[in-house]
Amino acid sequence: MQFIDTAIADVKLIEPKVFGDQRGFFMEIWNADTFRQAGLDLHFVQDNHSLSTQGTLRGLHYQLQQPQGKLVRVTLGEVFDIAVDLRRDSATFGQWVGEYLSAENRRMLWVPPGFAHGFYVTSERAEFLYKCTERYAPAHERAIRWDDPDLAIPWPLPPGEQPVLSPKDAAAPALREAELYPAGWRP
Repeated sequence: MQFIDTAIADVKLIEPKVFGDQRGFFMEIWNADTFRQAGLDLHFVQDNHSLSTQGTLRGLHYQLQQPQGKLVRVTLGEVFDIAVDLRRDSATFGQWVGEYLSAENRRMLWVPPGFAHGFYVTSERAEFLYKCTERYAPAHERAIRWDDPDLAIPWPLPPGEQPVLSPKDAAAPALREAELYPAGWRP
């Protein structure tokens, strides 16, 4: 596997080695030793799988308690995936990283605890799989508005179109108004 630095040091783009022939392909997506050697000593407790249609935007989600680190990938279609740094003491607080993840490029993104996460589906459909370092805790889940002008994320929406949002995501506050991790918080 190749671990590629992004504009935010703790967020990693991961390209697995793919072995393919006329029968198809094989790739390793998770190996604790390989990740540990890359400086990511992770323990996953939950795997999730979602299917979304084109134009769906999920996020930007995070948990105040039981913050989740997520290893994300796409097995069908393509998404534009976003991680926003919510660690107040971080030099990159309020900054974001965006990467296209697809079944074709087979890339994965490591989104550490302390980040909001979201994605926008650019293909007809997308199946999105992710491993989590903490269990989903709905009482502690929060969201930040997808179109927050302070974040200025250039979502790849077709001109004049709005994304398909859940009611929760449509009502999410801006970063300036959101409940965030306290100063000095560490995962």
